Amino acid sequence: MEWIRTVTQQATPARPAPRSRLRRVLPLVITAWLVLEIWLLTVVASQLGWFAVLMLLVGGAFLGGWLIKRAGLKALSAAIEQSKQPQSEQPQTGTSMTVLAGVLLILPGFLSDALALTLLLPPTRALWRAVGRRLTKAALRSTTPVGADPFADAARLQEQLRIHRPDGKVIQGEVVEPGAGPSSGPSDTEYRPPLAG
Repeated sequence: MEWIRTVTQQATPARPAPRSRLRRVLPLVITAWLVLEIWLLTVVASQLGWFAVLMLLVGGAFLGGWLIKRAGLKALSAAIEQSKQPQSEQPQTGTSMTVLAGVLLILPGFLSDALALTLLLPPTRALWRAVGRRLTKAALRSTTPVGADPFADAARLQEQLRIHRPDGKVIQGEVVEPGAGPSSGPSDTEYRPPLAG
């Protein structure tokens, strides 16, 4: 009897960690998106014909590739300008939304093309930007442990990169505890050697 109890105790596996809400919902959203894309392709093809649909999809793919190339060149010129004048404020190029719109245009389907157009038009682009900021702030406020939510991890990393100075200079400083009294270190008038990198 003791042997059966130990075998059943060893056979029960540990309960896996619960999946995040994004990991539960994302497969359903992708499946629904694909079904809608295929349905919309058949509806448009019944009205215009399959050859016209094929030409529209090929044209969308070329337009998406051109947008990605244009966004890359714009980002490269902004990076060159930033390297020439490191103290200048980094311009908002909007390349990430343009690249995402290009990728959506390359994907076959009319729903992805409509979503890409909302990323390119200025009024809806500002709306998407506001939604992205809100999602990023929510991810930064989340208390999920590192590694549990990839979006929260990416938002935290982006915030850490953003708070560092763009020119890479290190500002020397000294932490002073309030009420700790005079420090035993060098005074403000004494020479302090630079910190070793």
